[in-house]
Amino acid sequence: MNKTIENPNDPFVPNYLLYLLAAASEAASARFHSHVRTRGLRVPEWRVMACLTDTDGSMVTELARYAMIEQSRLTKIIIQMDARGLVSRRSDPKDGRRVRVFLTPQGRTLADELVADARAHELELLKSFHGGDGTEIKDTLRALIRHLESDQSGQGDNTVSLARNAETADS
Repeated sequence: MNKTIENPNDPFVPNYLLYLLAAASEAASARFHSHVRTRGLRVPEWRVMACLTDTDGSMVTELARYAMIEQSRLTKIIIQMDARGLVSRRSDPKDGRRVRVFLTPQGRTLADELVADARAHELELLKSFHGGDGTEIKDTLRALIRHLESDQSGQGDNTVSLARNAETADS
C-alpha cells in the first residue's frame, strides 16, 4: 500500500494530493489575483507580464508554456494587451513566421510594480512555513515537477521547465 495514504477509509478528495496542490494554489493566489484586477489586469495578463519580466522577447510558443496558457488563447490575450499598449509583437528577425512578445515601457513599469507586490505577497505567505522562507516546500515542489517532467514521453528538452514556472506562476 502507498505510504502516503494513512487510512483508505478517510475521505478521498480532501486528502488527494492533486486536490491539495490545486486548493493551496487557489487559496494562496486569491488575494494577489484580486490585487492584480485592481491594477486593471486579468490573471492571464499578469502571468504573461510576469513571464516577460524574466524573458522579454519570448516567442509565443515559449510564452504559452511558461505562462501555462493554451497557445490560441494566449494569442488572443497578447493581441488585446498589444492594443492596450502593454506589450508589442514583433516578427523574429531570423524567422518572420515567428512572433516575439516584448513589454512596452508602460507594460514594464506595471509588470515591475506587480512583481515587487508578488514578492511581498510571497514573503507574507512563506512566514507560515518552517524557517519562514519556504525553502523546503519549494524544493519539494521543484523535485516533484522534475520527476513528472522526466516521466512525460516526447516532451524532453522542448518543454520550458515547469520548475521555472513554479517560481512565478500565479504568485
